[in-house]
Amino acid sequence: MAWRVGVDSGGTFTDICLFEEETGRIEIWKTQSTPDDPSRGIAEVVKQGLERVGEDLSTITFFGHGTTVATNALIELRGVKTALITTDGFRDLLEIGRQKRPSLYDMFAEKPEILVPRNLRFNISERLRPDGSVEQNLDQEQLRTVLRELASQDIKALAVCFLYSFMNDTHEQAVLADTREELGDIFVSLSSEVAPEFREYERLSTTVVNAFLGPVMERYIQRLEARLVEAGLQTSPHLTQSNGGVIGFEAAAQFPVRTLLSGPSTGVVAAQVIAGLAGFDNVITFDVGGTSSDVALLENRACKKTGEAEVHGYPIKAPMLDIHTVGAGGGSIAHVDNGGLLKVGPESAGANPGPVCYDLGGERPTLTDANVVLQILNPVEMLGGRMKVNKAKAEKAIRKLAKSLKLELLETAQGIISVATANMAKAIRVISVQRGHDPRDYALMAFGGGGPLHAARLARELDIKTVIVPLTPGALCAVGLLMTDLKADFAQSFLTNLSAIEPGQLVERFEQIEAQALDWFNREQIEPESRLYLRTVDLRYVGQNYELQVSFPEGEITKDTLAKLREDFEAAHAQRYGFSPEGEAVELVTLRTEAVGVVKKASIQAKMDKASSLPQPVGTREVWMPEAEGLVTSPVYQRDDLQFGHEFQGPAVVEQMDTTTLILPGMRARVDAYLNLILEDRA
Repeated sequence: MAWRVGVDSGGTFTDICLFEEETGRIEIWKTQSTPDDPSRGIAEVVKQGLERVGEDLSTITFFGHGTTVATNALIELRGVKTALITTDGFRDLLEIGRQKRPSLYDMFAEKPEILVPRNLRFNISERLRPDGSVEQNLDQEQLRTVLRELASQDIKALAVCFLYSFMNDTHEQAVLADTREELGDIFVSLSSEVAPEFREYERLSTTVVNAFLGPVMERYIQRLEARLVEAGLQTSPHLTQSNGGVIGFEAAAQFPVRTLLSGPSTGVVAAQVIAGLAGFDNVITFDVGGTSSDVALLENRACKKTGEAEVHGYPIKAPMLDIHTVGAGGGSIAHVDNGGLLKVGPESAGANPGPVCYDLGGERPTLTDANVVLQILNPVEMLGGRMKVNKAKAEKAIRKLAKSLKLELLETAQGIISVATANMAKAIRVISVQRGHDPRDYALMAFGGGGPLHAARLARELDIKTVIVPLTPGALCAVGLLMTDLKADFAQSFLTNLSAIEPGQLVERFEQIEAQALDWFNREQIEPESRLYLRTVDLRYVGQNYELQVSFPEGEITKDTLAKLREDFEAAHAQRYGFSPEGEAVELVTLRTEAVGVVKKASIQAKMDKASSLPQPVGTREVWMPEAEGLVTSPVYQRDDLQFGHEFQGPAVVEQMDTTTLILPGMRARVDAYLNLILEDRA
């Protein structure tokens, strides 16, 4: 048999999804992550997953992988010693940044650490004009002097960012050639390759982050690939990008900055598919892992992409799904701040030592511990019985916190849940209310190991009436790896008034961009019939600082195309900002093409026959619910026992290997034809 495999490596658990191509059979499995060497945990979950289906790595025809290695290395500043070469007079731009300050009046606000210290930032005499023509030639002798100095500094990576190099990369390529001669094979990150777009600070920041993470990702990928090949893998492995697609390991090692949202992006991809099957056009995704919660807004079953975002304080200019993250996950640590207030996160207990209830040495109470104490989570075991739970230790840790808050045990545990829920609701308001969308018009799709635990309360907080819990929520990011295509993004900045553009200019520019895409298709050995080109453009009103991305109309490029672009931009502007000024000049900023290599995907088949009997709980459990003013005897259902057509009322708990779903009083649960659990709030 031929199997397609997706593995998602998170901060707490590593998940695998196996899809059998001939029968459509889907199997999932989960093990604890190994933060000291994530490749070890991946190799172990692959081994266990294949053993469950009686196969080995030689039967795998596709291997996709989502990882948090680059993200965690950036958060924990575990990158390498990096140097920077830039245009004369601009070496301090990395530290100066933009005038915009997120905490303008906070005297104690902490800026992200500068990744390259000033003594490793070097000016080089050279200058390009905005159109890419040469104002001043590169000073080769000065460059050689700088490189010789760097040779004595034991640097592991070099970032190169010249002004307007996105219009002409000749000078940056010259630096690369000389660096190879003087410094050998150190990791070199060129801004003209990493982020070939305008905005010098964001391009510089992205290039530096890419260099800082490059050797870390290279080592990880080499170690993982060696483990997989040694175990018998015979196909080329792929890694998830922030844009929801996958790329080969070699490209991922060269551009680690494109994998910063590798983990959560494929969960959104799977959510888009499942939302369509379940009949919901507008959905907010809610993915809770061990460290964080990731939310995204799907309109007409699609998540918008953005070309620029801030990741843990560092501006990143790279294509990514528009996902917003907050530090509220199952491992988020509850504590009392200096003002005596209860806080949850962003610090996480991770996989080791993990929450106190895991009994692996953790001593500080987490969100997971609160759920165990309240008995929303099984107080005896998790992962289908493979992980034992120590409720007594969780109670001891939370009781210590309760003492400092002068509260009772259950009140404190519920307080942890309430604070985390408020943090999660704030994240959803950022992607909905603040962008002109009413969350009440959306269904909430909950996944990740903790999403279904908190979805009911979060939905009620936001007045959302419908919650969707997929069949395998705890491993949905791994499932999404088998529902996505190979993708690469290419862009070219082209600042021009939209009314002054001739259609032929756009044709010529897109041909240049898509020549790069063609090279990528050929390198990835994607057959011509499986190639797609998806065009978008960034537009803004003249004088604005930020753009909106708009889909480029299909077909021949004419004057009507330009008129349609303006019309679509004005509609997008009105949606985002509530107005669209009539008669204002519109400026085109960047042309983009997403190259898509269509591959065979896992598919979910509908059940045809409804269940003829009522669902039967496997037992009951006393669950603390403030909605019912105390402990409530709640039926406990096994997810595997729930079939198409089953319906039941809350309060209730649904357990499965990869997660637990809480259903509040006043909610009705039903199972649809795709075995999604649909919660409908009647309160």
